[in-house]
Amino acid sequence: MTSKTGPASPPPSQKLMKLAVAGAAILAVAGAGAFYFASKNMKSGATDNAVVVTIKDGTCDPNAITVPAGRSTFKIVNNSDRALEWEILDGVMVLEERENILPGFTQTMQAKLKAGDYEITCGLLSSPRGTLRVTPSAESEAEAARPPLVSFIGALAEFQVFLVTQATSLVKTTAALDAAIQVGDLEKARELYQKARVPYKQIEPMADMFADLHNAIDPIADYLEKREQDPAFTGFHRIEYGLYASKSVDGLAQVSAKLVADVTALKDRIRGLRIPPEQIAKGAARLIGSIADTKIVNGEDHYSKTDLVDFEANLVGTSRMMTLLKPVAVRAAPAVVSDIEMRLNDASTVLTSLKGQEGYPAYDKVSKESRATLAQKMKALADAIGKLNAAVGLE
Repeated sequence: MTSKTGPASPPPSQKLMKLAVAGAAILAVAGAGAFYFASKNMKSGATDNAVVVTIKDGTCDPNAITVPAGRSTFKIVNNSDRALEWEILDGVMVLEERENILPGFTQTMQAKLKAGDYEITCGLLSSPRGTLRVTPSAESEAEAARPPLVSFIGALAEFQVFLVTQATSLVKTTAALDAAIQVGDLEKARELYQKARVPYKQIEPMADMFADLHNAIDPIADYLEKREQDPAFTGFHRIEYGLYASKSVDGLAQVSAKLVADVTALKDRIRGLRIPPEQIAKGAARLIGSIADTKIVNGEDHYSKTDLVDFEANLVGTSRMMTLLKPVAVRAAPAVVSDIEMRLNDASTVLTSLKGQEGYPAYDKVSKESRATLAQKMKALADAIGKLNAAVGLE
C-alpha cells in the first residue's frame, strides 16, 4: 500500500533566511520613513524647537502663534527691504524685543512667557500686529506656586522711589525745553535738549515697557515708513532733528508740547507700576544688550551725535538698579554680583576714556576700534546681569 505525503518542508536554515530578509525589508521601510519625517522637521527648524517668524511686506508668517508657557525661542527672519524690530507686547507693555534686524538677516530671541494672549509686531510700527497665545504648562504652574520673595520688598520700594524721582525730573526738564522752543530760542533749546533726555535714559529699561509712550517719546526715524517725514516721527528725536539737522525751532512747538504731555503720562504710569523683582535685572540686561548689539554700531542720535551721553546715562541707571538688588543678591550669588560690578566698572572706564576736556566727542568722531571695545564691554556686562535672576532663584 503506497503512502501519500505532501511537499518536502524546507530546512530550518532557509526559514531563518526568509525571516531575516523580511525583517530587513521592514527595517528599511521604517528607516526611510524616519528619515523622511526627520528631514521635514529639520527643514522647518524643529531640531531646535525654535518658532520661525518670517517678516515681509509688513506681515508676519505665521501671523498667529501658539506656544506653551515657559521659555520659547523665536527666530525672526527679515525678508523685507528695511531694517525692522520685532516685539512681544502685553497690551502696551513690551515684554521682549529684537531691534535693527537688517534685510536678509535672522535674529534669535528667547522669551520666558506666562500663559495668556499677547501681540507681536510685524516690521514697521504702522504694520498690523500678529497674535501670540501662550498656553498653560507644568513650568507655568510651578512658577505660579512659587512663594512670595519678601526679601526683595525693600529693593523694590527703593527702586520705585528712584523711578518716580527720575520721572519727575524728566517732566521738569522737558517742560524747560518746551519753554525755550515755544519762544523760538534755538541756542537755549539745544542747551536743554540733552538735560531733558538724561533722566529718560536713566529709567529707559522701565520706560520702554510702555510701548505706546515709548514709541511717542523716543521713536527712531529708521523704523518709520517715511522716516523723518513720517507723522509718527515725534518726541525727542524729532526735536533733535529740528535743532541739529534743520537748525531751527520752526514746527517744533506742537512736538515739544506733546512730548511734555507724553512724559507726564509716563510719570503717572510709573507711579502706579508694580514691578516684579525679576524685571529689574531683566530690563537692565535687555537694555545693555541692545546697546552692545545695535546702538553702539549704528548710533541713535543721528543729528546731535550725542550717543555717548546717552550711554553714560544708561550705565548710571543700570548701576543704580544693581546697587538696589545687591543686599539681597549678594547672599545668594556673591560671585555673580562681583562679576556684574567688575563688568560695570570695565564698561564705565572705557566710556569715560573717550571723554575730553570739553566732554564727549561727537559720535561720528569715535573710531571703529573704540566702538568695538565699548560694545565688547557692554556685551560682557549684559551677559553678567543676565545670570542674576537664575542665580537668586527668580527663574
